[in-house]
Amino acid sequence: MDEHGTQVAYWDGVGATKTFTHPVNHAWLAELNRDARILDYGCGYGRVMAELSEHGFTDVRGVDPSPALIDRGRRSRPDLRFDVMERPPALAYEAASFDVILLFAVLTCVPEDDARRALIDEVVRVLRPGGLLYVSDVPLQDDERSRDRYEAHAARSGTPYGVFATDDGAACRHHERSNLRALLSGFDVLQEREFDVASMNGHQSRAVQLLARRR
Repeated sequence: MDEHGTQVAYWDGVGATKTFTHPVNHAWLAELNRDARILDYGCGYGRVMAELSEHGFTDVRGVDPSPALIDRGRRSRPDLRFDVMERPPALAYEAASFDVILLFAVLTCVPEDDARRALIDEVVRVLRPGGLLYVSDVPLQDDERSRDRYEAHAARSGTPYGVFATDDGAACRHHERSNLRALLSGFDVLQEREFDVASMNGHQSRAVQLLARRR
């Protein structure tokens, strides 16, 4: 793990070739003005940004700690605004700069408790009061393969149950629902839904999305 817990070496290598799949529920964003200030935190190659742009949103930008993923995004969508995060989770924006922030499959890529808390604190700083946070992530899975991975990694590394390593070297974490909600203690959860999604390595997982408003 690198200094900021961001695994940049992984995301600049094999991670830069992945396809990300968590869907956007556009009904949750239907009432927003099309000029709402939107930040995709951990945007990868800009898949969600492109989809929002195609739905008429005009002020969408993305940040990611991986230069390779940002370069991929810039090459595929030069019309969108991408920035590399130099010292994550710090963002180069003033307080209350955004109306909406998206965290799509980001928390699962930050296994450490302190790093996830710092990330959410920075999100709170740059999201205006009353702004929306849209989280898409992966809770603890109950299939045998996942349970075996959690237990083996916890026994080997002393990490919390739910942390595991992918076959190609990424450190990930699936969360208890209570853990996700505790991270959002400064928010009011407005919507929640579950769905099936393919992971970046092609395995089927049960995922969860939360739409929350900053108090």
